[in-house]
Amino acid sequence: MTETFAKWDAAEHLRTREDVRLYLEACAEEDPGDGSLIRAALNDIARAENMSRLAREAGMSREGLYKALSEDGNPTFATVMRITRALGMQLRITA
Repeated sequence: MTETFAKWDAAEHLRTREDVRLYLEACAEEDPGDGSLIRAALNDIARAENMSRLAREAGMSREGLYKALSEDGNPTFATVMRITRALGMQLRITA
């Protein structure tokens, strides 16, 4: 008997603001230190939201947002901050 697996996409499971917040928080905690997991989480969140609307609210083009959050993307801190704010969230640092 052969097992089959369906591709799991986090974007399909981010339905509420609380889902988004908890997902981004968990990814930030597990990030290896290079921001790759945070970038991937923002990509999932942007796809779960409306990519065009999010790009507009972040002051970016849709293509620029796709590029910044792609697997090969390397968004600047300013871009991450603009996306976070466009999502209605704030970045907090705690000890």
